[in-house]
Amino acid sequence: MSDAVLLLAHGTPDAVEEIPDYLSRVTGGRPLPEAVIEEVQHRFAAIGGSPLTRLTLEQGRLLAEDLGLPVYVGMRNWNPYIADVVRTMRADGITRAAVICLAPQNSRTSVGLYRRAVFAAAEGALALRFLEDWADHPLLADAFAERLRTVRDAWSTAGRSAVPVLFTAHSVPCRTVISAPAEAGAAPDLPDPYPVEAKQTARLVAGRIPGLSEDQWFFAFQSQGMSGGPWLGPTVEDTLTSLHAQEIRQLIIQPIGFLCDHVEILYDIDIGFREVAEKLGMTIRRPASLNDSRLLTMALADLARQALA
Repeated sequence: MSDAVLLLAHGTPDAVEEIPDYLSRVTGGRPLPEAVIEEVQHRFAAIGGSPLTRLTLEQGRLLAEDLGLPVYVGMRNWNPYIADVVRTMRADGITRAAVICLAPQNSRTSVGLYRRAVFAAAEGALALRFLEDWADHPLLADAFAERLRTVRDAWSTAGRSAVPVLFTAHSVPCRTVISAPAEAGAAPDLPDPYPVEAKQTARLVAGRIPGLSEDQWFFAFQSQGMSGGPWLGPTVEDTLTSLHAQEIRQLIIQPIGFLCDHVEILYDIDIGFREVAEKLGMTIRRPASLNDSRLLTMALADLARQALA
């Protein structure tokens, strides 16, 4: 039996001109208002393009070094597509694979779609060990806490009192978290675990930060969709306004659902939320993304070893 690991991620276009086609894949062909497409193009261009694919491939390389096994990377909405990568794995003689979605918190708007895509592409020819979620993995929390402590300790010792923290995760449409279609053998109307798991990760990270008490950290959902319909909140913008009313003027924003830099970090946080904070008279900082974090590599390696054991 020939083993491997398959990492799954969202994907990102390589050039601003590819964004309309990319967004069409994200929405399953549903047309978007031209203003939405132009705004996404603006954000993509403002950060000089998204590094998501490059960074994810590097995470795969580091994991392969750690495990001594082939590690493949497949994207759901852009090259290298999941189906193409699975075909390559089959051609390479891979017969069994640990499949890890690089979205630690489970939601059918993310992990569920990846699962369906990879099993459809495998067509039963690969024995897949799919990791449903890993929001509470201790090494994941350690990795985020390591980045967070670096910023908070430096800021707190620069003549400021302990700086509070706002944890964030990507929002999802409200309709997706109310109930889930029942699968074979499962009870109907199952609630989506995503909101609970996102806050669980935040709580685990907060518990690893010395001196960060319950009243010093907060949680919000970021990057709500621009195409209409209610999305999970509270929003970061509303939370910043609320915290300002509580006389908080310095704040660290720590996303806990993203494992590498991309538009939702480099634009939404570093540009958009910073502008909102500045208008309120607040200063915000963000820890470095995990990217090539050694602790992240260790977490992924542990997941892979468990799946293939």
